[in-house]
Amino acid sequence: MKTPINAFKKAIAEKRTQYGLWVSLLGPLNTEICAAAGFDWLLLDGEHTPNDLLNVLQQAQVIAGYPGVNAIARIPMGHGYVGQALIKQYLDTGVQTLLVPMVDTPEQARELVRCMRYPPDGIRGMAATRASGWGRNASYAKEANREVCLLVQVETQEGVRNLDAIAAVEGVDGVFIGPSDLSAAFGHVGDPWHPEMMKLHEDLFRRIQAAGKAVGILTLDEALAKKHVEMGATFIAVGTDSNLMVKSTSALAAKFKAGAAPQAAPKGNY
Repeated sequence: MKTPINAFKKAIAEKRTQYGLWVSLLGPLNTEICAAAGFDWLLLDGEHTPNDLLNVLQQAQVIAGYPGVNAIARIPMGHGYVGQALIKQYLDTGVQTLLVPMVDTPEQARELVRCMRYPPDGIRGMAATRASGWGRNASYAKEANREVCLLVQVETQEGVRNLDAIAAVEGVDGVFIGPSDLSAAFGHVGDPWHPEMMKLHEDLFRRIQAAGKAVGILTLDEALAKKHVEMGATFIAVGTDSNLMVKSTSALAAKFKAGAAPQAAPKGNY
């Protein structure tokens, strides 16, 4: 067996825009429907959903059946002993790319890099798991550090202040801007696309790009998504499975039931 090449990591390093979809409905059937749609990546969300490690594993197995689609998992938290254990377990499922929320300092970023890597470059514990083909891939432990991909979320005022130092950390492959949490942190709760926030996003994009790292963001608005791509977004989620269902079911009900109204797309994101 060979260690899989992380096609997502390679693409963002080459600055090829990768289009994704947030997957929050636990799967596996809806995940398979999304995997067949043609996105470059699907985000399996463990932060704001009841997804657990087993669900993430099952969905990653489904996605693996669709070449060209990359599974990314967002862990619930990344700090401290719990975060260290979660990173190890998620990587052991075979998911190569992790998104970590609420990264505020370069020290936290460096610790995440260490947790992602085997010694001597890090502290990831070694075991014969699905990631190594249950031990059948004898080279995995020597090659895994090259293929894992770390994406960190900046979504607080502290994170914004420390962004340059966070983005400069070796081993951080991309920085994801969290519009909803950022808008709350800067006094615009529920309005992530407030003009002041849009100016902030432009500044954050420039700073991340100056560090040579990939920029990520999620928006449910098509025009805004295109604008973010023009700004240089390298990996962008252009929708969520839950929002697609909300809009479609509400619109269908409104066609047949008097008084039912289609739901407007939410302004926020996960």
